[in-house]
Amino acid sequence: MTSAQVDKEYGGDGPARGPAGNGADEEGYERGLGSRQVQMIAIGGAIGVGLFMGAGANIAKAGPSIILMYALAGVVIFFIMRALGELLLYRPVSGSFAEYAREFLGPFFGFATGWTYWLMWVVTGMAELTAAAIYIHFWFPQIPQWVSALVFLVVLFGVNLISVKIFGEVEFWFSMIKVTAIIGMIVIGLGVLTLGFSDAGDTATASNLWAHHGVFPNGIGSSLMTLQGVMFAYLAVELVGVTAGESENPEKTLPKAINTLPWRIIVFYVGALLVILSVVKWTEFSEGTSPFVHAFETMGIPLAAGIVNFVVLTAALSSCNSGMYSTGRMLRDLAANSEAPGAFGRLNSRKTPAIGISVSVALMGIGVVLNYIVPEKAFGYVTSVATAAGIWTWMMILISHIRYRRGVEAGRLPASSFPAPGGSLFSWVAVAFLALVTCLIAYDTDARISLYVGAVWAVFLATGWQYVKNRAPQRAKTSGTPDEPEYAPASE
Repeated sequence: MTSAQVDKEYGGDGPARGPAGNGADEEGYERGLGSRQVQMIAIGGAIGVGLFMGAGANIAKAGPSIILMYALAGVVIFFIMRALGELLLYRPVSGSFAEYAREFLGPFFGFATGWTYWLMWVVTGMAELTAAAIYIHFWFPQIPQWVSALVFLVVLFGVNLISVKIFGEVEFWFSMIKVTAIIGMIVIGLGVLTLGFSDAGDTATASNLWAHHGVFPNGIGSSLMTLQGVMFAYLAVELVGVTAGESENPEKTLPKAINTLPWRIIVFYVGALLVILSVVKWTEFSEGTSPFVHAFETMGIPLAAGIVNFVVLTAALSSCNSGMYSTGRMLRDLAANSEAPGAFGRLNSRKTPAIGISVSVALMGIGVVLNYIVPEKAFGYVTSVATAAGIWTWMMILISHIRYRRGVEAGRLPASSFPAPGGSLFSWVAVAFLALVTCLIAYDTDARISLYVGAVWAVFLATGWQYVKNRAPQRAKTSGTPDEPEYAPASE
C-alpha cells in the first residue's frame, strides 16, 4: 500500500516514517496536546486504582517491604520508559508499541502487540466503569449500578469523540485531583509525625517501618509475590507513547515527561507509603481496605472516606478515559497496516478515530453488563488479564529497543536524540524482571487465570494473523523478521 493509498483510505497519511520531526503530522491527527497536558497525563498514568485501593492487600502480604517492591518495580518501569523514549524520538507515532514491534521484530509481533494493547484497555475499561459505578453507590445507593456505569460510559465517549484537546483537558484535571490527594496525604502525615497532632499523634513514628516483626515480616517470598499487584499499579505509564502523534512538540515534551518519572515514583509511591506506614502500623491493613482511607480515619480527619472515595472515583474514570483514547489509536494503526478493518483507520472531521473508539466503547458497555451479573471476583480476574497484557506490551517495547540499538550500532539506523542510559543493557535487565513477574503470576493460583486467558487470546491472534496473511500476503512480508530484520517499515 502506497502512502497515497493510505491517505485516500484513512483520511490522512499512514504512520509516520522516519526520525522524530520528520513527519509525525502525516498520521493525520491534530496536534492538540500541549506540554501541560502531556506532563499531567504522564503523571496521572503513574497513579491509579492499583495504588489507592490495591496497595492495602499488598501491605497485608508484604508489610513495610512493600515500599521496596514499589521502588524496585519503579526502577524497572523507568528502564522501560527510557527505552520507549529513545524509540519515540527516533520515530514518534501514535501506534508506537505496535509500530516498533512491527519494524524490529516482524509484522506478526506488530499485529499481536496492537491487538493485545487494545484488549488491555478494553478489559480495563470494563473493570473501571464497574468500579466507578460502585463508588457512586457510596453517596447514592438508590441509583442502580448499571445507570451510573452507562452515564460514565456515554460522557467519556463524548469527551474522546469531540477532540483530543477535550480529552487532554479532562485527563489533566483527573490527574490533578489524584496528585493533590497524594500530596495532601504526605503533607498531613509528615505533620503528624513531626508535630504529633491528630488522633494518631501518640503512635505515629518512623519505627513502625521495622518495629513489628521487621521489614520483611512474612519473608522475602511473600514480598516478591506482591510484584504482580505492584506492576498493575504502574499500568498506563506507557500511555505517553500513545500521545506521541498528537503532542505539539514531541521532541521537547516527551523527554521531559519521561525524565520526571523517577520523581513521580519517589513521591507518589515510595513517599506516600513511607508516610502511611509510619503513621499507621502495617498490621492494621487488610485486603479491600484503601490505605489512604484507613490512614485518614486513623488521623481523625472528618469525611476521610468520602474524600478518598471521590479521588478513587476520578482515578477509575481517568483510567477509562485513557482506555478509550488508546483503543481508537491502536485500531487505527492496525487498520493502516491492513491488520484490522479499514473503517477503523478513518478520522472524523475533528481528527479523531471515531469508528475505532465507538467499537471499543460498545465492547466496554458489554463488560458493564457482564460485571453486573458475575460475582465480585470478576473484577480481580479482569485486572490480572490487564496486567498480563501490559507485561506483553512492555516486553515488546524492550525487545524492540534492543533490536533498534543493534541497528544503530551497525550503522543501519540514525541515532535517537534521547538515548537510553546504558544502551540496551538495562532493557535486558527489565526483560529478566518481567520474566520473573510472569513466573510469579503462574505460581499464584488466583492470578494464574490471566495466563489461561492469554493462551486463548494467543489462539485468536494466531487465527487472525493467518487471515491477515492470506488476505494481504504482500503486506505481511514487508517488515523485518526476528532472524533478519530490515529495520524499515512497510511502504509499498
